[in-house]
Amino acid sequence: MDVRTLAFDELPPRLAYRVWQLRQEVFVVEQECPYPDLDGRDDEPGTRHVLLLDGDELLGYLRVLSDGDDPETGEPVARVGRVVLAPAARGRGLGTPLMRAALDVVGDRVSVLSAQAPLAGWYGAHGYVVSGDGYDEDGIPHLPMTRPAGG
Repeated sequence: MDVRTLAFDELPPRLAYRVWQLRQEVFVVEQECPYPDLDGRDDEPGTRHVLLLDGDELLGYLRVLSDGDDPETGEPVARVGRVVLAPAARGRGLGTPLMRAALDVVGDRVSVLSAQAPLAGWYGAHGYVVSGDGYDEDGIPHLPMTRPAGG
């Protein structure tokens, strides 16, 4: 297994294609949520793509975005999102190395994410706490979660 963290311009085209294919397979098709996955944030200068690979096979992915500064504290905020494992890779603890790599990218910044509600405990094990009311996104219950600066 290999975890790689890359900026958009470092993504080889075939690997980028597999990333978007996996995100579509899981979020749009499997979870039946037709939404614009290609939202214009993948190629932002501060975005980092974290990939879990087994040889050439993409097993998992997430991205870390720079979300500006917190309006209350002025501290920079990172957003972890598009966390996904290929169906064949689930149930083997492979999300943990992805999150560890994401937290390396986050560093000492505050980080936020939108967790599918059943995964809140898993994100909690990585230092995130529920930070607001739950909400429905595309028919799936979600919770806003935050990890404080320095984690």
